[in-house]
Amino acid sequence: MATYQVTVFTGNLKQANTFNNVYIKLVGEAGESERTWLQGQGFVSGKESSFTVSCAESLGDLILVEVDKQEVPLFPQDSWFVDKVEVKSPEGKVFKFPLYYWINDDKIYSFREGKALKVSEERHPSAKSSREKELAQRKEEYCWALYEEGMPYSIKGNDPFALPPEIQFSLTNMSEFSTDGKEGLVEMKLVHLVGCEEPWADFDSLYRAFSCSKTDISDYVQKNWKDDAFFGYQFLNSLNPIEIRLCTSLPTKFPVSEDMVALEGGASLKEEMQKGNIFLCDYKILDGVKTRIINGKAQYLAAPLVLLHKTSDDELKPVAIQLKQTPATDNPIFVPSDSEYDWLLAKTFVRSAEGHTHELISHLLRTHLLGEVFTVSLLRNLPRVHPLYKLIFPHTRFNLQVNIRARHILISENGILTRTSASGGEGMATILQRALSSMTYSSLCLPEDIKERGMGSLPNYYYRDDGLRIWDIINRFVKGIINHYYKSDKDVQEDSELQDYIREIFEYGFLSKTESEIPQSFSTVDELVKFVTMVIFTMTAQHSAVNSGQWDYGGWIPNFPSTLKVAPPTVKGEASERTLLEALPDVNVSVLFMVLLWVLSKQSPDMIAFGRHPYELFTEDVCCKLIKEFQKELSDLDEAIDARNKNLKLPYTYLLPKSMENSVSI
Repeated sequence: MATYQVTVFTGNLKQANTFNNVYIKLVGEAGESERTWLQGQGFVSGKESSFTVSCAESLGDLILVEVDKQEVPLFPQDSWFVDKVEVKSPEGKVFKFPLYYWINDDKIYSFREGKALKVSEERHPSAKSSREKELAQRKEEYCWALYEEGMPYSIKGNDPFALPPEIQFSLTNMSEFSTDGKEGLVEMKLVHLVGCEEPWADFDSLYRAFSCSKTDISDYVQKNWKDDAFFGYQFLNSLNPIEIRLCTSLPTKFPVSEDMVALEGGASLKEEMQKGNIFLCDYKILDGVKTRIINGKAQYLAAPLVLLHKTSDDELKPVAIQLKQTPATDNPIFVPSDSEYDWLLAKTFVRSAEGHTHELISHLLRTHLLGEVFTVSLLRNLPRVHPLYKLIFPHTRFNLQVNIRARHILISENGILTRTSASGGEGMATILQRALSSMTYSSLCLPEDIKERGMGSLPNYYYRDDGLRIWDIINRFVKGIINHYYKSDKDVQEDSELQDYIREIFEYGFLSKTESEIPQSFSTVDELVKFVTMVIFTMTAQHSAVNSGQWDYGGWIPNFPSTLKVAPPTVKGEASERTLLEALPDVNVSVLFMVLLWVLSKQSPDMIAFGRHPYELFTEDVCCKLIKEFQKELSDLDEAIDARNKNLKLPYTYLLPKSMENSVSI
């Protein structure tokens, strides 16, 4: 007789316990146990329960466990979240089975022993069969769907709570995402303004609406939004730090002459370009985008060009703004020496353009929608026992549910973003389509993106500094894990599941566009390391960089207007404070957009910080050691950033690992 000691760990989540009867079968290399009822103890949230399973003889090394639960009289089928199962064999060897799974029905579920295995390493018929069945089921559960022509494919389905149990929301997130913004209006004390379709009467009225929910940074923004140095700073460390690039020669469509600009210190524009002190933001992607009618009024969106100068004291200041792409007499180039409101109105059009490229491209497309592509392909092509599944899965938490909700409540025909943005509807689709068609692999890889934009040496670019350190930390961790499982390029080439994974990303995420340079297959270990580093960086650090500060920098509407109600000026000398107030979104549009930014910036009460890995998917000592080293490096970076921020007038906190979500979960 062979006796196995079985310990079952129920998750420490709300309502994770079960009152049903639980059964288990042990499957080993030399045989399998009978399906055994685990009786005598309950399965309570956050607790472990121990049992004995007896077999006629030893089963050898265990390969998998089969778990199911059946309802009993008075206790109908419930939901049970199991963290893991540990089994001690008669020989004293401990086998760990990571589950981390909601079991909601009476089906039998198979879970593999914790050692990660590539498909080529499978030897036992039961293991092979389990792997094949899992992927077959996954391909039925996770299907691709075309949301809009020219955009990345999405998960098929419109109900975030109908997704499979393994990726369901926690109960906390269910309640968070059952809201439609009404709670935010109440929390921010803005309910009384939601029906007002009039312009803001004055800036004091706007400030009163804004002041109920201030943060230290949002208060700083409100006080400094007119300042040129702060305007320039935002291109580096605000919501969209990936737009700016070095300018070594002026585009012909932006005919700024030496006599137009007065650079600090009396330097010439040509000389400063040669020194690497001139920078450009070009919003050509917005050119000709169709705008909508809101509250019966036409809305406007510019496609500006902005020239910026790094001064001798390392400030970045705008020196010229052109609001349309084609030079013309009715398309003046605005400069700081123009009248106060001419210059301020021109900068406001830039901030509105910046808001559109941020929300739709940097935020929605490049983190949420790409994250969804990475997640769906992972779930369809890599089984739970695959090393890449174990490495990437923690960074997929809630991404699919969040995106389904976003398509419903944000960018649908009646979504909040659609109703509050100049480009809402058709214009949004145009921007997303253009952005995807021009997106490159290198732009998603921070070190290459920084180099291509010529942004390697500009001072006070904290997004770059913190981001590169995080990229390097992720890269070392990923390299350590991947090198443990892939000893040669041949191992990569022969992993059919891995090749299916990248093939679907290329096909459904980047629409098979070879010009994107996204890999269609993996040939080398180095290629794989780079791609996985990019995936994890995108779904953690990059999302945090463009998401967490939305209220801080966007809550003060004049700094981040979602739409403007006047056309870009065609002449100088006519703008006034009243012009600017009339240009800003109406009161109801402003407060809805404010609530949206407030909600999107809130940290979930059950957030998991970057790198914390609460699920023990890896069980091998080598990988567990790498995870601890990874966490130590992130902790050291937290300390370094905190120390730097103490000396900054405006701290940059969006890439603090301890404050970053481990996934695109909001």
